Amino acid sequence: MSKMVHLISGHQMPIIGFGTYKIQGYDLIYTVLEAALAAGYRSIDTASVYRNESDIGKALKILLPKYNLERKDIFITSKLGPSEQGKGNAKAALLGSIQRLDCEYLDLYLIHWPGTSQYQPKDEHNRQLRKESWLDMEEAFKQGKVKSLGISNYLTRHIEELLSYCTVKPSVLQTEYHPHLIQADVKKTCDKHNILLQAYSSLGTTSSKELISDPKVVEIAKQCQKSPAQVLLCWAVQQDIGVLPKSTNPSHIRDNFDIFSFSLTSKQMEELSHLNKEAHYCWDPSKVA
Repeated sequence: MSKMVHLISGHQMPIIGFGTYKIQGYDLIYTVLEAALAAGYRSIDTASVYRNESDIGKALKILLPKYNLERKDIFITSKLGPSEQGKGNAKAALLGSIQRLDCEYLDLYLIHWPGTSQYQPKDEHNRQLRKESWLDMEEAFKQGKVKSLGISNYLTRHIEELLSYCTVKPSVLQTEYHPHLIQADVKKTCDKHNILLQAYSSLGTTSSKELISDPKVVEIAKQCQKSPAQVLLCWAVQQDIGVLPKSTNPSHIRDNFDIFSFSLTSKQMEELSHLNKEAHYCWDPSKVA
């Protein structure tokens, strides 16, 4: 059973969720979601840009009864795409995600990126559009279409700007966070404002194996008799940081969930935390105005 974390919206979220980035096609979605539910995952993370919401919705309609689960037993997250930002657009996009997922509401909806498709990263219009998006999302929140709101890939300055005008505070910040990229300033800002930090790419990426093959990670995995992936996920969870491992391999899906049966020592935690090299393996939002 996954540990639950309390969000400032008043809702609870499993600390571990199943990521679905780059997983497409109904048959594959069905297979991985079945493996995830069987392993114990109760949180599913998607986004409009992943183009898999409809297949996830269709698969869950069949799989939930199979596992004696109802909609309320599952935590579903989706995200506003960079081309969907702005007044009127954001609420329509949120409702579009609900329709494709074939569910009555979302548990969490995030602004996926602080920038927009229409403008260059440095363009000041990005500020106005993400503000309009947030106010749109607040409207949907007040109408019960989404239970918690959040952001993704925001830096401290983006977060503080949002806090200056929001009436519904962000519950979650989803961002790249792992021993090679410890965003200490962002983490401190989240802690200060009771925003849950949720890490993506906890294991690096499929194209970059630097993190999972880091000699120190491998050494600690041997000490714990666990996989490097399990060690990296445990390192985050022991700091109350959410994780979203993704895989299409059922045995990896199971193993990635098995991070509550062991713990890292304070020495191991410290050693992992000293591997920081400010390495972005995904996206770097520092250029977005």
